[in-house]
Amino acid sequence: MHVLVTGGLGFLGRAVARELVTCGHQVTVLSRGRGDHTAPPGIELVLGDVRDRARVAEIVQEGVYDGVVHLAALTSGRDSFADPLGYFDVNATGTLNLLMALDAARTTSAPASLVFASTNIVYGSQHHGALSEDLEPHPESPYAASKVAAEHMVAAHAATGAIGAVILRPFNIAGAVDGVTDTDRARIIPNVFRAITGELDHVTLNGDGAAVRDFVHVADVAVAVRLALAVCKPGASQTINLGSGIGTSMATVVATAEQVTGHSVTVHRQPPKPEPPELIADVSRAHAVLGWAPARSKLSEILADAWEAWPRGVSTERG
Repeated sequence: MHVLVTGGLGFLGRAVARELVTCGHQVTVLSRGRGDHTAPPGIELVLGDVRDRARVAEIVQEGVYDGVVHLAALTSGRDSFADPLGYFDVNATGTLNLLMALDAARTTSAPASLVFASTNIVYGSQHHGALSEDLEPHPESPYAASKVAAEHMVAAHAATGAIGAVILRPFNIAGAVDGVTDTDRARIIPNVFRAITGELDHVTLNGDGAAVRDFVHVADVAVAVRLALAVCKPGASQTINLGSGIGTSMATVVATAEQVTGHSVTVHRQPPKPEPPELIADVSRAHAVLGWAPARSKLSEILADAWEAWPRGVSTERG
């Protein structure tokens, strides 16, 4: 299968591209062009921006792709409040441009299989416990709303028979593949490592750090993406959670990171915030539909892989 991966030079994108190539697929990565990133060996790179409708149409028409993995997105809920239009432009309009390009290309190719990466953030904070795909989305940021809009477009277009689609809702993706890890400063694991290396003086936890979240290894998510491509059926769309199905408290993340790295972490506690006490993925549909189970999502393995890939250069002399 010839697969186009949008956003394929990012943290998840590189893992997905590597997984697809390893399993025998031909992979082309669409990227805006990041000076600090190059495509892995065996992967074609094409430059373009999903907001550029003409360029996206040109790439899809020339590539004649059997499958598309759409990962290109802006992903910060906090930043989206300051730039809502930018988030809708990339996440919603960018998805629209891709769907229109695929529709135009149907005259020269069969309906494509589309795997769209959404996010667990669409569920909002009104639910807790194991979150099922049957729950109504409750977006609480422009970021989440832009992803819900994109989900609706993908499902509506699939219903016409133009494509077959799987919408994936990953939970907290972490770990590393090929020496590339997540460095997003809004997330707990990167901030723990920044505290260990001295870039931060401390890690901040809300209350006693008892809030529980679901962490999943980026390599496991990449496998699920590959499996999702194989179950796309023209005229249908499915929505599937991706997570470990295991809840981990923020305090446990810090304690396990100390064990894995051998370094202590200074923790500052601030007053508790109104937040869901527990958000965990119900992954029964992923098991049933994809035959998928997370193989590398034990917290200690996630942290060990992420730490090994963490950029060094700052002292870790903290005891």
